Amino acid sequence: MTSSTLHAVPRPPSPISRRPSRRTAVSRPSPTAMEAITSREIFPTGALNEIFDRAAHAAIARLTAGLSPMALAGAYTDWVAHLAASPGKQLQLWEKAARKSVRLAGYVGRCLVQGGTAPPCIEPLPQDRRFRANEWQRFPFNLIHQTFLLQQQWWYNATTGVRGVSRHHEAVVEFVARQLLDIVSPSNFVVTNPEALDATFRQYGFNFLRGFLNFLDDAERAWSRRGPAGSEAFRPGETVAITPGRVVMRNRLAELIQYAPATKSVHPEPVLIVPAWIMKGYILDLSPENSLVRYLLHSGYSVFMLSWKNPGPEDRDLAMADYMQLGMRAALNAVVGITTAEKIHVVGYCLGGTLVAAGAAAMARDGDDRLASLTLLAAQVDFSEAGELMLFIDESQLAFLEDVMWEQGYLDTKRMAGAFQLLRSNDLLWSRMIREYILGERAVLTDLRAWSADQTRTPYRMHSEYLTRLFLHNDLAEGRYLVDGRPVALSDIRVPIFAVAAERDHVAPWRSMHKLNLLADTEVTFLLTSGGHNAGIVSEPGHPDRFYRFSTKAPEDRYMDAEAWFASTEPMPGSWWPEWERWLGHRSGASITAPPVGRAEAGYPPLEAAPGVYVYQT
Repeated sequence: MTSSTLHAVPRPPSPISRRPSRRTAVSRPSPTAMEAITSREIFPTGALNEIFDRAAHAAIARLTAGLSPMALAGAYTDWVAHLAASPGKQLQLWEKAARKSVRLAGYVGRCLVQGGTAPPCIEPLPQDRRFRANEWQRFPFNLIHQTFLLQQQWWYNATTGVRGVSRHHEAVVEFVARQLLDIVSPSNFVVTNPEALDATFRQYGFNFLRGFLNFLDDAERAWSRRGPAGSEAFRPGETVAITPGRVVMRNRLAELIQYAPATKSVHPEPVLIVPAWIMKGYILDLSPENSLVRYLLHSGYSVFMLSWKNPGPEDRDLAMADYMQLGMRAALNAVVGITTAEKIHVVGYCLGGTLVAAGAAAMARDGDDRLASLTLLAAQVDFSEAGELMLFIDESQLAFLEDVMWEQGYLDTKRMAGAFQLLRSNDLLWSRMIREYILGERAVLTDLRAWSADQTRTPYRMHSEYLTRLFLHNDLAEGRYLVDGRPVALSDIRVPIFAVAAERDHVAPWRSMHKLNLLADTEVTFLLTSGGHNAGIVSEPGHPDRFYRFSTKAPEDRYMDAEAWFASTEPMPGSWWPEWERWLGHRSGASITAPPVGRAEAGYPPLEAAPGVYVYQT
């Protein structure tokens, strides 16, 4: 590589189902949109014009995958108006275009002189794997992909750094431009993709036949609401989520599973896991070899975990307060009633972690001292820098999304999955389409990927509150979040906190999670692991190429910003699970005899076998 080498633009950091054999509770009939409008709990006004507006927005959303065209238009108008009034920026862009053209011409000349190959004039980003294969270094494909990367870099310069454009609008315009460029990437077309061409010639075009069959299979599965190809091998209760246990509590929103002890004696402090309700909780109990639940059981802990109901239209009025009351609080009461424990280790994953952080702050405010520790797994409490998910969060987009949910009573799985796919479109969308529909190859489905396709819905009212109060207004971090009608403060929490973030997490960026060190006035152990939002947490011992960094900050220690912390903390090889288990052990008492599963005399008799009934709802 020459000294003139540039780098590409830096970027910001089908359900699995089985019908249960047991009869589930009968839900009340779903309210119609008109009934919901006139409900005083949900909508205080019944104005006809509001009904028309909401219905129109919901209809538009079917064509835009839930994205608000008004929000996009506002961002584009802000950008183009300021760019039009910035002759200096326009001159700079003409200058950059000329320099890139000269650089590209020089690269073409070197390729011609050196027999079709030359050191690249621009390198793709480290996470961009589209052009890594050796085939892309052959002429003319090297010229094609170098031209594309130079254009991508120019558009990044064009959509950023325009004086006067709001930060949010700039991020939206840059994101949309990147998505449009990804659509026309040379890797997406057979004639400009040397890997696809080589496969076609080598296989006499049979790769297209296999790809077409894969497409038909995927279409049929989507139509019939079945999981992706291979998901049949990962059925909850049969091949995944098979750790023995029983449901010991059930209400209209959640089941509490108590797992059978794996050791004769356990620590007196049980572990209560509160997963997110935007995904099935058995991610922490996948296959036996990567089950965090099983790991804790064999480490000598009593383990309980919530399994959330998959809400339908009849649950449209469920609020965040219901998830607190029927979820975390009901589970805490059940764990205490069953084990008679004085202290409990509470663990929250993703949105479940945000819930238990607010719950722990409320308990501290009210003098409830039943917590022994608090563990947050890929969970944010400060949403001011929540990554590219914030691109979908502004007043216009939220109003549009509320109208979509108003019609259905919930946010469906397609729109939620679509948002996450957009954040990683190269990995989750385009590369998969090339591999499966052009190359005709099916990726081997893992238990984690099968779980990620087992999607859930979220109730209208809860999701609206969550996005508005937490993402948009950041009420929890700023002391305005209400629990039982009164605000809570994270600084009131006094139990030790263990926070696990992941380096490549696009849902809960680790720098956002690191802000917990600013907000908490207690001992905080912050651990940064390799991997993403899910794979970073499911990181069992023995998993190859895993590493982590961690440190503990006492209440009296000075704050260190995220970048300084990263530079000063050495990575350690292996899984973070043993480090966390040692941390729990130091904050747990001497072992006692393992408690029985359930306690009928306390009102918690053992019910169905784990993983319960709610996990099968589609």
